[in-house]
Amino acid sequence: MKKIGLLSDTHGFLENRLFDYFKEADEIWHAGDIGESAILERLEELRKVRAVYGNIDGGNLRAALHEYLEFEIEGLRVLMIHIANKPPRYNPKTLSLIRASRPDLLVCGHSHILKVEFDKKNNLLFMNPGAAGNHGFHKVKTALRFSIDQGKAKNLEVIDLGKRGSLKGPTENYPNL
Repeated sequence: MKKIGLLSDTHGFLENRLFDYFKEADEIWHAGDIGESAILERLEELRKVRAVYGNIDGGNLRAALHEYLEFEIEGLRVLMIHIANKPPRYNPKTLSLIRASRPDLLVCGHSHILKVEFDKKNNLLFMNPGAAGNHGFHKVKTALRFSIDQGKAKNLEVIDLGKRGSLKGPTENYPNL
């Protein structure tokens, strides 16, 4: 079993409390719009990081990262890309990648809207952790954590980091994904 911390759209801001939420994670995944290399460096001090670049990420991050990642972990096939749109109306690039790799889990960011949904049409779980940073139109900063066991995502928790610009917020727990 692997424990995963998932965030996106930090836009150069990293909530210090995420280190507490992710301290038991085996890996941290960042689904793009990181904002600056220092964000990844800080996350890598805690755990192994898998990340893709987003549309606001500049040359250094684009040189260090890929537009999308395809990998398998604990028997779960994962596709991570920053801009995917939402199920089942994915953009052409994402749809092509889904058809080619048949992921069990699609992870994306970009919309700043927290959304977890099973996509029956493409037979995959869709996860967008919302936005963890202070820049954007979202009202609440969010992230996700979950575990992967025997090819299944389980024990999903929504991390509510409070209002955009604030440093407070409760965590809601959804243990039975």
